[in-house]
Amino acid sequence: MSLSPPGSPPISPSFPRPLGTDAPATCEVPHFAPVQVRGGWYQLRRLLRHRRRAAAAGLAVTAVALITAGPRDLAEARHDERPRGHPVADPVRQRRAVEWVSAPVRIADAGTVRLLRSGDRVDVIAAQDTAAGGDAEVVARGVRVTKVPEPIDEAGGSGALVVLSVPRATAARLAGASATARLAVTMC
Repeated sequence: MSLSPPGSPPISPSFPRPLGTDAPATCEVPHFAPVQVRGGWYQLRRLLRHRRRAAAAGLAVTAVALITAGPRDLAEARHDERPRGHPVADPVRQRRAVEWVSAPVRIADAGTVRLLRSGDRVDVIAAQDTAAGGDAEVVARGVRVTKVPEPIDEAGGSGALVVLSVPRATAARLAGASATARLAVTMC
C-alpha cells in the first residue's frame, strides 16, 4: 500500500511529507487602506518628518499676525502713531532713565577695601563721631564696586579709595557724607 498519489514516487509511511506541501493554495489578499491612529504621537512624528512645511506654515501665520496688528496703510501710520487695539485706560508714565556715574569714595578702613573686588555689591555707611553722640546712616544700598585702585601710601592711615557705580543723586549724597563723616562699607 502506497501513500503517494498516482504518478509520483512512492513515499514510505515512516517519513512525513515535506513542510508546506500540506498547506492550502494561496489566494490574493485584498487591498486595505492604511490604518491611521488618531493621537498626538502620530501627529508629532508626522510634523517632525515635514519640518519644512511646518516652518513655512509658522512663518505664514506670523506674517498674517504682523499684518493684522500693523497700521492699515502708510498714510494712516504717519498721522496716527497710536497702536491699534484696545484703548489704554491710564496712560503709562514714562520714567526718566537713571543716569549712573562712577564715584570715587574714600573708605576709612583700608583693610576692608582690600577685601573688595570689581563687581561686588556693597552698602556705604556714613558714621558721625559716635563718641560725641553722632549717628550712623546708610548712604547707598547695593551699589556695585567698579574698581579698587592700588593704594599709593599705606602709611598715611587715611583709609583707601574705591570706585563705585551709583546713580547721580546717590553720588551727591556720598560726596556730602564723606566731607562730614567717616565712610564704611558692608558687603551684600
